[in-house]
Amino acid sequence: MGYRGSGVGLITRTLLLAICGEREVTIEDTENDQQRLTHNMAQQIVHKPLTFGSLFAGIGGFDLGFERAGMECRWQVEIEPYCQRNLAERWPNVGQWDDVRTFPPNPVEDWEVDVICGGFPCQDISNAGSKLGLSGDRSGLWFEYARILRVLRPSFVVVENSAALLHRGIGDVLRDLAGSGFDAAWEVLSACAFGAAHMRRRLFIVAYANGLDGRPRVRNPLAQQDRSIQAIDGSPSARADWQARLENPSALYRGADGLPFGRERNHAIGNAVVPPVAEWIGRRLISVL
Repeated sequence: MGYRGSGVGLITRTLLLAICGEREVTIEDTENDQQRLTHNMAQQIVHKPLTFGSLFAGIGGFDLGFERAGMECRWQVEIEPYCQRNLAERWPNVGQWDDVRTFPPNPVEDWEVDVICGGFPCQDISNAGSKLGLSGDRSGLWFEYARILRVLRPSFVVVENSAALLHRGIGDVLRDLAGSGFDAAWEVLSACAFGAAHMRRRLFIVAYANGLDGRPRVRNPLAQQDRSIQAIDGSPSARADWQARLENPSALYRGADGLPFGRERNHAIGNAVVPPVAEWIGRRLISVL
């Protein structure tokens, strides 16, 4: 927010005082009062946290990480009942919606935020999935994601998906972002690099509105060779093993489906963004503003 002209008008000063919690102004206010008001408002703006909304929120991995970084969650969109219950319990004062296909409801201005984040479904992109890419029913929900960006026009977007998106749809995603007015940079990040006990290589795309400054904030991973997780962990049969386990839910969840909500819990954890990774990205976003 900026100010034009040499002084702050009476009506504007009244609004500033109301926002800053000061007394009501009168026509006798001095130039020093005007300077004090402007300073107070500037301080208010500096300390105001970035707001974000979470698509495909799951159990809130992105949300927890961004909150740890100092951002404020305004809304979450999630369709799975188990995840919805978890979100409602942990974020009781945050707006909830159940389907990206009908989001946002009117008035859309109520859902505007600084940042929109979300990992759209990877089942058709992952090497362990159908490999249909964005033409699949699940991963094709990316196009709803892109529609929401065009409606709400955030300043930043953070997209998460399987690293396989690099060769199974990233061109379409970047084209949609560019067509919606965003530049983007991307990188593959591993959970183990942030202290987790597992590798979990995931692609993160950070997009920013063209009018910000046009400079990428994250290094482009296409400048380096991309190796499959099988080559890294020395397990050539890992992909076949996961595909076989998908045929048997009890094997996939190692019997957890015998416990109350065990299968749903494991499924939600498996789809979640690792919070320390989201926190690192959130802190980077805040640091460049």
